[in-house]
Amino acid sequence: MELFPQHLLDGYRAFATQRLPTEQSRYRELSERGQSPEVMVIGCCDSRVSPEVIFDAGPGELFVVRNVANLVPVYQPDSGAHGVSAALEYAVSVLKVKHIVVLGHAQCGGIRAFIDKIQPLSPGDFIGKWMQMFIKPGEVVEQREHETMQDFTIRIEKAAVFRSLENLMTFPFVRERVQKGEMHLHGAYFGVAEGSLFVLDRATKEFLSVRDALQR
Repeated sequence: MELFPQHLLDGYRAFATQRLPTEQSRYRELSERGQSPEVMVIGCCDSRVSPEVIFDAGPGELFVVRNVANLVPVYQPDSGAHGVSAALEYAVSVLKVKHIVVLGHAQCGGIRAFIDKIQPLSPGDFIGKWMQMFIKPGEVVEQREHETMQDFTIRIEKAAVFRSLENLMTFPFVRERVQKGEMHLHGAYFGVAEGSLFVLDRATKEFLSVRDALQR
């Protein structure tokens, strides 16, 4: 194990000696009965934005899928491999989750690469092709007049949440459960620097501060 990252081994030792003893029964229950989380979180793979940490979730509480820029593709049942779609199908059709949260965040590298129109990082250009899911055919995403680069970036980071929520409804099994009121879709945005969380108000289409709401 000499090549395995030492800080991960140290972290596991801390887990095994401190947290595991208090949650051992929970882990045994999960291993015997299986998982039954009520919430699925679709988040970014950015190392600074861990849904389990942000929502202080214990084992078995969240079904999490993470990818570059927390994107959900449109429903496309073809011969290709669709990891996000497969996870979504499992969460909705098998686990019967009651909530799906699309969690965007500040300083998203995928969004910045999309905005800056970075040249392909390799001949395959995986990031570029992945980020193309963000826009519809013929759609143009540009900085508005008098809009700072920071404001533009934040607007597009939040727009990615809207687009993913829109794409979720292209999946028949998602749309059916939402229309029946059996499942609800949510948008959220995490400010990395301040550790702030904003939740989308679907009526006003604005992200509202959870911290402000808690202080009222």
